[in-house]
Amino acid sequence: MPTPSVLVFDVNETLVDIESLAPLFGEKFGDERVLREWFGQLVMYSMTATFTDNYVTFPVLAQGVLRMLGDIYRVDITDDDLSRLKTGLLTMPAHPDAAEGLSALRDNGFRLITLTNSPPNPNGPTALQSSGLDRFFEQQLSVDACSAFKPAPAVYRYACKTLQVAPADCMMVAAHVWDTLGAQHVGFSSALITRPGNPPLPVDGLPQPDIVVSDLRELAARLIEGR
Repeated sequence: MPTPSVLVFDVNETLVDIESLAPLFGEKFGDERVLREWFGQLVMYSMTATFTDNYVTFPVLAQGVLRMLGDIYRVDITDDDLSRLKTGLLTMPAHPDAAEGLSALRDNGFRLITLTNSPPNPNGPTALQSSGLDRFFEQQLSVDACSAFKPAPAVYRYACKTLQVAPADCMMVAAHVWDTLGAQHVGFSSALITRPGNPPLPVDGLPQPDIVVSDLRELAARLIEGR
């Protein structure tokens, strides 16, 4: 695999830790593991909205899915709960390995970009900015510019057009196979970060990530060595 010059990073779960939201789900549902059910439904309905030519922002959809789970489990979801979720989405902490790995990649000449399902925040910092990781990135791109969620091909092509680079120059770095598959479909290479609960998908006939690593420090070591 040729070493990419542009690394395009997912944000939610790849760079920042969604487990910080778990206490809300533990309090409301009596089981913090409902966080994973919520996130899985959120991703599924983001894709469904895109496939059916509909669009609402990720936080709005996230709040709707929380209300839906409340109906399923017969749990009252209040406006305060929705506000806590929205605030939590904007204040997720960085993974412990993120700053060190990003610093090494930046210092070795890689262009670093983010491409997230989350929209810009006109009223304050985004999750990336709150985490302190924004300083590592040349540009911070959002699917909101396309009114479509990843893994829609148009989103990755939008990133290439904005950066004025070819897909072959780019590597998608994500903790989700659905994201690496979407990027590979348009010609990116990919690296899967196996955050807890996010292993590879071993299915013959589906493209596999070019690199599979446990964290960003390991990714940086692999890519720097490859250069």
